[in-house]
Amino acid sequence: MKPEIFVSWPTLPRQMKQLEDAYTLHRYDQAADKPAFLAEVGPRCTGMVTNGHFHLDAAFADKLPALKVVACSSVGYDSIDVAALTARGIRFTNTPDVLTDDVADVAILLMLAVRRKLLQGDRWVRSGDWGRKGMMALTRRTEGSRAGIVGLGRIGQAIAARCAVMGQQIGYYSRREKADTGYAYFGDVTELARWADVLIAATPGGAETQGLISSAVIDAIGPDGTFINISRGSVVDEPALIAALQSGQLGAAGLDVYLNEPNPDPAFAGLDNVVLYPHHASGTVETRDKMAQLVVDNLAAFFAGRPLLTPVN
Repeated sequence: MKPEIFVSWPTLPRQMKQLEDAYTLHRYDQAADKPAFLAEVGPRCTGMVTNGHFHLDAAFADKLPALKVVACSSVGYDSIDVAALTARGIRFTNTPDVLTDDVADVAILLMLAVRRKLLQGDRWVRSGDWGRKGMMALTRRTEGSRAGIVGLGRIGQAIAARCAVMGQQIGYYSRREKADTGYAYFGDVTELARWADVLIAATPGGAETQGLISSAVIDAIGPDGTFINISRGSVVDEPALIAALQSGQLGAAGLDVYLNEPNPDPAFAGLDNVVLYPHHASGTVETRDKMAQLVVDNLAAFFAGRPLLTPVN
C-alpha cells in the first residue's frame, strides 16, 4: 500500500508526477466541498504537502490524526503552528538555502529600482516627457550609502555581501551580535533605521517579529530614506508605513510582501514613491524547481526511514 498524502497546496508538475508515482494523493486544493473532503480522507493521510501560505493550526491538524510528516515548499512558515505539530510528534520540513540568492537579488533589485526611480524613468520615456520636458529629476546614488539590514541570517548575509560589492556601508540588527562580520551591529532597530539610508527587512515572520518595523522605526528612516521588505508583511506596521509614504515622512519603499496577500491594501497602488512586487522573490524557474524537489526528497527520506534533508523540528 502506498502512503496516503494530503495535498493542501500543490507543487510543480514534474514533482507532482513524482509524488503521484510514489503515493496516493488526496487533492484538498481541488476539492469542491473541503470540509467533507477533509472528514473523509483526513484520517487516512500520514503525510502532507503544503506551503507557507496555507493556514495549518492545531485544529486543522487534529483532522489529520494519522499525520506523521508535513513537507512545506517555502522557507517561511509563520502560518503553520509548528509547536502544535511538534507536540504531536509530527515532523516538519521547509525549503531553506535554495532560495537565498534569488531573494537577496530581489532586495537589491527593489533598492535600486526605488532609489534610481526606475519606474518613473520608464514612464518618462514611454510618455514622451523626455523629449518634451528634458531630463527627469535627479535620483540617489548607491555607492557610499548606508544599508541597514534587519536580520542577518542566510538571506540577510547574502544581501549584505551584495551591498558591500556596491560600496555601501553595512549595519545590521539581530537578537545577538554575530562574530567576525565586519559590519556595524545595532542592538536597537530604531537606531539602525536612524543610521541607515536604506533599511532592509530580512527577518523571519511570526509572533516574535510582528510589528518590528514600527511607526517609530519608519519615522527614523526619514523623508530621504528608503525601506525595503523581502521578509513578511507582518513584520511591518503597514498602516503606519502607508501613512508615512503618503505624507512624505518616509521617502520611498520597495515591497515584495504585504499583510493581505494576494490582495494588498489598495492604498499602495496610488503611491508613486513605492515599487511593488507580488511576493515573487524566489520566483525563478530554477529555484522553484529546487524547492519543489526538496518537498519530494524530504517525504522520500521520511518514508524510507532516512534523516530528513531540511528538518525544522
